[in-house]
Amino acid sequence: MSQEEVKKRSEIQPESKWDVESVFIDDEAWHKASQEFQIKVETFEQQVKGKIAQSAAELTDALAFRDQLSVDLGKIYVYARLKMDEDATNSFYQSLFEKAEKLRISFNKHLSFFEPELLAVETKQLQVFMNEDERLQGYRTYFDVLQMKKEHILTEEGEQLLSRLQEPFGVATNAFTLFSNADLKFPAITGENGESLSVTQGRFVTLLSNPNRKIRKQAYESVYNTYKQFSNTLAALLSGEVKGKSFTASMRGFARAREAALKTNQIPERVYDQLVETVNEHLPLLHRYMRLRKKLLGLEQLEMYDLYVPIIKDTDLPFRYDEAKETLIEAVKPLGEEYVSIVKKGFEEGWVDIYENEGKRSGAYSSGSYATKPFILMNWQDTHDSLSTLAHEFGHSVHSYYTRKYQPSVYGYYTIFLAEVASTLNEALLHDYLIKRESDKNKKLYLLNQYLEGIRTTVFRQTMFAEFEHFLYKQYESGGTLTQETISNEYHKLNKKYYGEDVHSDELISYEWARIPHFYMNYYVYQYATGYSAAQALSKQVLSGEDSAADRFITFLKSGISDKPIELLRKAGVDMETKQPVEDTMTVFEETLNQMEALLGEE
Repeated sequence: MSQEEVKKRSEIQPESKWDVESVFIDDEAWHKASQEFQIKVETFEQQVKGKIAQSAAELTDALAFRDQLSVDLGKIYVYARLKMDEDATNSFYQSLFEKAEKLRISFNKHLSFFEPELLAVETKQLQVFMNEDERLQGYRTYFDVLQMKKEHILTEEGEQLLSRLQEPFGVATNAFTLFSNADLKFPAITGENGESLSVTQGRFVTLLSNPNRKIRKQAYESVYNTYKQFSNTLAALLSGEVKGKSFTASMRGFARAREAALKTNQIPERVYDQLVETVNEHLPLLHRYMRLRKKLLGLEQLEMYDLYVPIIKDTDLPFRYDEAKETLIEAVKPLGEEYVSIVKKGFEEGWVDIYENEGKRSGAYSSGSYATKPFILMNWQDTHDSLSTLAHEFGHSVHSYYTRKYQPSVYGYYTIFLAEVASTLNEALLHDYLIKRESDKNKKLYLLNQYLEGIRTTVFRQTMFAEFEHFLYKQYESGGTLTQETISNEYHKLNKKYYGEDVHSDELISYEWARIPHFYMNYYVYQYATGYSAAQALSKQVLSGEDSAADRFITFLKSGISDKPIELLRKAGVDMETKQPVEDTMTVFEETLNQMEALLGEE
């Protein structure tokens, strides 16, 4: 597919598309379900409000009704998203997704009374209800978590107000997304033969990977000079995002926005601080890798636009999709027959939307809901990168499959803190499988370097992002201002610290923050690094054949949110309240770097 002209959606073979018809057979069925859902949501409020505490039966019925509404909304939302992402130019499905968004807002509005009313029930009374109706025993963990959040849940009126404020508070994020992806245009650059090359968000990293340094430099300057031009506007948008999240946190009685983001997910704040501290202690390893990159590229000074170009040249690791499927199946065998059978099920039963088509959303993701398949969006190219991405997304989807099969809907999902563990562990298993079977020195170097790049971009880079994001909130919450100058100066300082003296942190890199969407995701980025670190520790246990390591991991995948995320990982075999998992990841980075340097030193 990588060498073919991009096809229209209608030209893609059905077996290469995801089975969206398993969610709703057609658009008419979706509209019918949406209309019925709106009626049910309104009925819920009418029937349940004010009656939760009347009896165990009333409470049980209310929880079951609410859970079913959540499941129904999930199906409606997933169908609309998948159809829109198949072809973003299709205005009909854009409209369908907007309707799904409105239903989500309506759901939150009509259920805003529920948790405040449930929290008004005394703990002793809840215990009486659980003794009277055994069905409520399944909600014990949910009740415990709700009690923990009690001090931060507002009155019904307060919850309704915050629910209504989410739309205006979302303006900064929506404006950034539209501006960056739709309105922002970058100047074209000149190709090797004098031809004009367009620069887009989707092509940017590809251009930075071009072996021609002049092309990389032009692309870099095209993008960051443009962001610099609009940096005051983008700083105002980012400042608006910070202010909105800080306001919501203060309304709920949190001291800081970070406390609100982490405590809501039951993550101790020291996990965040330990990550930044431990990675900072090991920055000399990243600096050493940068020196190797500089040496292999034959440069006196690394520029920021030199960080994505391959340093192992003339390496071809093609994987057709059929080959990739077999490779992935072989790679995950250390996790056992059941896990392998689920991966095969995904390939056979329409989980994956494989190939690029006109208008299809770029990139890759795993998506679904409690009552749907765990779908995977790909834009397949016959490359090692696509194979790694497929392994990553299957990690998410198998996690979703297990969780939804073994947990009731109230616990049938997993937090972002846990999400990257399963996906990254799959990548670690794939790397181990490929590197052990590769005899070609250049290809082995390529695989080792790809692994180093994974740690660089997922642990070092995302930790730098986390450190920067925390600065933004501390700056605002301490009474400081978030101007373009303040933001850019801090970003430049952090970039220089992380990449070291062998990389020239030029003036334009100061504006990289302006193109990063993750800074609008409320303390999201640190979880890439913690998830990667947990996965490294668990994959090492699995690959070493440690007793019960694979079984513990499968149990983790089945657990959803039936316990605190930290506890679920501890049961799996890794303690994220210590520095050890991040330390272990730094050891893996060093060992991989040692292997690469040793191979390069061979005659």
